[in-house]
Amino acid sequence: MSTARVIPAATLSRPAAFYSLTKPDVSFLVVLTTLGGYALGSRGPMDWTRMAHTVFGTLLVAAGTSALNQYIERDRDTLMRRTAGRALPTGVLSPAEALAFGGTLLAVGGLYLVFATNVLATLCALAASASYLTIYTPLKSRSTWATLIGGFPGAAPPLVGWAAARGSLDRDAWILFAIAFLWQIPHFHSIAWIYREDYARAGIRVLPVVDRAGHRTFRQILLAAAVLIPISLLPAVTGLANVRYFFGAGVVGLILVAVCYWAAAEKTNARAKWLMHATVLQLPLLLALLWWDKIPR
Repeated sequence: MSTARVIPAATLSRPAAFYSLTKPDVSFLVVLTTLGGYALGSRGPMDWTRMAHTVFGTLLVAAGTSALNQYIERDRDTLMRRTAGRALPTGVLSPAEALAFGGTLLAVGGLYLVFATNVLATLCALAASASYLTIYTPLKSRSTWATLIGGFPGAAPPLVGWAAARGSLDRDAWILFAIAFLWQIPHFHSIAWIYREDYARAGIRVLPVVDRAGHRTFRQILLAAAVLIPISLLPAVTGLANVRYFFGAGVVGLILVAVCYWAAAEKTNARAKWLMHATVLQLPLLLALLWWDKIPR
């Protein structure tokens, strides 16, 4: 979900290499949105132990998925400056080690969720992993639609958290899913714009690679940010949150649209980085506002 600093091969120890396979920056956002889904889906007093089990199991699944993704894309990663220093392109770890590591984490995470939460939460997590690895990852080199398709597994962690807390998925759970899905468009497109030359070298068909002028890219960014405003207000309409969240979410959404418009005005890497940072701040802020102003049920 976010950019990751590449550690030079000379300083990457084997433990650090295995850790890097899990994509810690991505895992952080998975944890955050799973927590949000669980907290918002909970009824009555918070079951902190069950929440911890949910987050840990989901984290294992996400980490295993990230490791398997790097195994699949190891040849492509050698072509990109931002990924050439990863554990597989540098030879710090072998492909067999990455495959075994990722497969083990994924299997253990799935089993952990089954026994610590419920079947629905487990199915949500494993479906996200499967679609990420078997649909999104191979599609990246074939179509610019891969980014939007990848938004579906990327938006799954709130569903995992909600399902673990409540045992079902209702209208509010899918609203959280929609918020997470729309949020990813300005987030991913800003990253893709910054690294468009890198992606082009690797044959990854993100929109900025084929949209050299950036008109379609930033139009999608602005459209998604604009649509995100009314969608993010829905929890106050459905009774999940109070009026303070309604106004807070509206302000946060308008600020993001303003940053998107500012970035679109010049389409520079520097402004795209500011936009990427703005998205990283927006989602946690929305979830925090929702949790703070949640209506008890």
